[in-house]
Amino acid sequence: MKRIITLVALAGCTVPPPALPPQLEDTCGTADFAGLIGQDATALETTLHLGMVRVIQPGDMVTQDFRPSRINFMIDANDMIQTINCG
Repeated sequence: MKRIITLVALAGCTVPPPALPPQLEDTCGTADFAGLIGQDATALETTLHLGMVRVIQPGDMVTQDFRPSRINFMIDANDMIQTINCG
């Protein structure tokens, strides 16, 4: 009986999981380029985007400043567009 009480008491001491970060709105227009995900990075050459753009290859050093209007194209090791996000 003491073990059950101890387990119940310890269960009440657990820390709740951290809250998920809020979903950011599409401040840079990533939805317009969603069709490029999974395509070869050369597909960016045929796409016109007026504004701040960053193409990030594996191993590239990038600044950590967040710019809501900048669009980031993340390229994987196979030279494919892996993700697109704002920042």
